[in-house]
Amino acid sequence: MHVPDGFIDAPTSAVTGVVAAGALAVSLRGARRELDERTAPLAGLVAAFIFAVQMLNFPVAAGTSGHLLGGALAAILVGPYTAVLCVSVVLLMQGVLFADGGLTALGVNITDMALVTTVVSYAVFRGLLAVLPRKRRSVTVASFVAALVSVPAAAVAFTLIYAIGGTTDVSIGKVATAMIGVHVLIGIGEAVITALTVGAVIAVRPDLVHGARGLRRRLQLRVNGALVDAPAAEPAAPAPAAARTSRRTLWVTGLVTSLVLAGFVSFYASANPDGLEKVAHDKGIDKKAKEHATADSPLADYGVKDISDARLSGGLAGVIGVGVTVVAGSAVFWALRRRRTDDASPVNTGV
Repeated sequence: MHVPDGFIDAPTSAVTGVVAAGALAVSLRGARRELDERTAPLAGLVAAFIFAVQMLNFPVAAGTSGHLLGGALAAILVGPYTAVLCVSVVLLMQGVLFADGGLTALGVNITDMALVTTVVSYAVFRGLLAVLPRKRRSVTVASFVAALVSVPAAAVAFTLIYAIGGTTDVSIGKVATAMIGVHVLIGIGEAVITALTVGAVIAVRPDLVHGARGLRRRLQLRVNGALVDAPAAEPAAPAPAAARTSRRTLWVTGLVTSLVLAGFVSFYASANPDGLEKVAHDKGIDKKAKEHATADSPLADYGVKDISDARLSGGLAGVIGVGVTVVAGSAVFWALRRRRTDDASPVNTGV
C-alpha cells in the first residue's frame, strides 16, 4: 500500500499533504490525553513492532503478497490519536531511510495508511464493543473485525485519491475492483496478526490496552425500585515495583520479538509484489512512477549497502530499522507525555 512517487499528481499530493499535516496536528493534541507514564513506552514499541511486521510479506493470491498496515493494531493498543502518530513515524522512517513509499507521496501514504485505517478500524471496534459482552474475548473479536475492514477501506481511499489525481489514464472501475479484491484477502492476514497481538497483550497486561479500558460494569443496586451505581470500592494498594517489572518485561519481550521478526524471520517473507504493486503493474498505473529520492540510501530496499550476503544485509537493515523506529517513536511519545505533565502542573493550571 506504500504509494511511490509519480502515481499521484503534484496538486493532489499537496492537498493530501495538508490533510496529513492537519491529522498529525490533531493527533499530537489528542495523544497527550491518551499517553501516561505506563503507555508512553508501549507506544514507541508499537511503532517498532509495526515496522518489523510490515517486513513480513505473506502470500495472498497467485503472485501477490500483503503485509500489515497497523492502524487497527495501534489504535486498539494505544488509542486512535497515538495510532496515527505511530504509523506516521513508521512511514517516515521507511520513506527516508529505506526508499519505501515516495517522499512526495508521504501525504498520500499518511492519509491512507495512518489516518483512514485508524479512523475506520477504531469506529468499527468501538461499535462492536458496544453490542458485544463486556469481556476480554470481545476485545479480541472486535479487533479482528476492525482490522479486517480497515484494509479494504484503505484500498477504497487510494482508489478515490487516484481517481482525483492519478497520473495515468486507467479505468477507475478496474482499479477499484482489483484493489478492493486483493486487499480483502490481505485484510484477513491483517486481522489475524492484530487479533493475536491484542490477545497476547491483553492476557498479560489488560490495563495497558487502550481498547480494553472500562470493560467491567459498575455494580448496581436497586434503591426504591431504581437501579443506581454502587459506591466505588477503595482500590487495593498497587504494587509499584511489580507493575514496573511487568511493564519492563513486556517492553523487552516486545522489542526482542520485533528484532527477531525484522532481523531473521523477514528473510523468509514472500518475495511477491504486494497488493498495490501488483495492481499497479497489471493495470498500468505505474507507467509514470519515479525513482525514489533516496534510492541511493545505504539502507534502500531493506538491505545494507556493500554487504553481499542477502540474509545478513536484510537482517541487519531490519534490526537498524527497528532500532531507529523505537528511538524516534519513544522520543515523540515521551515528549508528549512530558508536555501533558507540564500542562497539568500547578504552575500551568492557574490554581
